[in-house]
Amino acid sequence: MRKIILFFLKPLSFLPALCMMYAIYSFSAQTGEVSGNLSFTVSYKIVEIGNDTFGVGLDEEQISYFATRIEYPVRKLAHMTEYFCLAVAVSFPFYVYGLRGFPLMLVAGLICVAFAAGDEYHQSFVAGRGPSKKDVMIDSIGAFGGIITVRIICWTFLAPFRVAKRIEERARRKEMARRRAEEREMAREREMARRRAMARRRARERDYDYDHDYEHKTENSGRKRAIRQTTRRTAPQSGREYPEHPTPRRRPEHSRRNARG
Repeated sequence: MRKIILFFLKPLSFLPALCMMYAIYSFSAQTGEVSGNLSFTVSYKIVEIGNDTFGVGLDEEQISYFATRIEYPVRKLAHMTEYFCLAVAVSFPFYVYGLRGFPLMLVAGLICVAFAAGDEYHQSFVAGRGPSKKDVMIDSIGAFGGIITVRIICWTFLAPFRVAKRIEERARRKEMARRRAEEREMAREREMARRRAMARRRARERDYDYDHDYEHKTENSGRKRAIRQTTRRTAPQSGREYPEHPTPRRRPEHSRRNARG
């Protein structure tokens, strides 16, 4: 359930970036006169607050003079601040999705710089305003400052959680490795037991075959011995008993002489 909720909530992390892009687009859509008056008003307010805080005692004319002097830096600082906030709003969602290090700087930087270039091109269609490469460079400096700030904040505040997660992951891997080693050891023991059982079975089979052959040979030899002892051939005329293997009869002497002659 938690994963499902995070799956639907993670895309909402891009809403601040979209709101910041809309705000920048709205400021760029103002005409040159309206934008100039807004910059002068902000500069005048800054000088007035400084005058009241430090008690310098400037009059209205002097405040207007100093407001005019700092209007251009305030205007460019506003550009940097806008894109600083945009970079922060863009970098955090990518950090949530697991983008870290140089890829984070590259992706978020390209998005912010591309939006700055598109914003300056959009100003070319606004009355009293025009595109400026210098503004793109200033916007890019603010954007990369925001990205670096995000990296520093995430590294500082999320490092303990990251270290704890790494320790937990390392412990989990060690536990898995220990379990795999135990499983391999148990499998090896089972295999050795199986081989020992097969060896014992084969030994019993060999012993059985040997005993069976020995008994068979003993039985055959005993049967043959009994047959040799009990078997006799008897002549039908005289009733004389002959052994199983009678000796051959010798030929008469005259037969031997005739064979020699």
